Formats: sequence, structure tokens, C-alpha cells
Amino acid sequence: MIPWPIERLLPHAAPMLLLDEALRYDEDSVTAAVTLGPDHLFATPDGVPAHLGIELMAQTCGIWAGAHAMASGGAVRVGYLLGSRRYTAARPWFRIGERLEITATVVFRDQGMGVFDCLIFSDGETVAEAQLSVYQPDQDEGKP
Repeated sequence: MIPWPIERLLPHAAPMLLLDEALRYDEDSVTAAVTLGPDHLFATPDGVPAHLGIELMAQTCGIWAGAHAMASGGAVRVGYLLGSRRYTAARPWFRIGERLEITATVVFRDQGMGVFDCLIFSDGETVAEAQLSVYQPDQDEGKP
């Protein structure tokens, strides 16, 4: 269980906070969720484009980092999506009204670099998957 509200775990402001819930995390993984309403930022008459899944996965990785920062008494910091490998979606659109659960599992993490295996589920079925490369700079990196 994640004891902090999602708004405290990600340095995103509305409307770019695309997830609704931070469900659980542990040392190596995290699960988040979103229910896609008709007012979703990227909603169209066809639904939400499945390629948005990459950003849902990236924000889920951010929740993992934010939860670990909060648990250790640190500050939530900005992270960057560097790229994705093998993003595949079972269909071109996620449906309005659909609840998606997104998982991210750490594959590699060292000196701010990270690789996560990510999955998106709908009703227990895998609807998208990818491996994301992310970077979270040290707090004072880039400062004079």
C-alpha cells in the first residue's frame, strides 16, 4: 500500500498527471492505475490512443521513485524518460471507461539511470508492454 496521495509522489501538475491511483510499491516494483473518463486530457471519440501508454508507464516509474524518496524522508525529484524498447499494444485505443493498471519492475538501477519492465493490464489482460530507460539526476546536478 502506498500511504501518500499520488499528487505528492509525482512532480506533475494537472492536467499532465495522467494517473488516478498509486496502488502499491516495494523495493523492486510499483503498480498504479487510471480510469479513462470522457474528460481525460487525451480522450477522443475513439478512446485514448494506445501510444499514450508510454507516458502512463513513465509516470508509474516516477511513482516508484517518489515513494522511495518519501519513505526515506527525501524530496520527490524530477526524472526523465530517455526512451523505450519494444513498446507494443494489443490494440490502437484504450476505451473510455476502462480501468488500466500499470506495473513497473526494476531491471537495472545505477547512478540515476534506471531500466524498468512495464505492463499495462485491463481486466487482467495485458494490453501494452515495454521496457523504459529513465534518468533521475542528483538533486544538485547541473547547478553552478
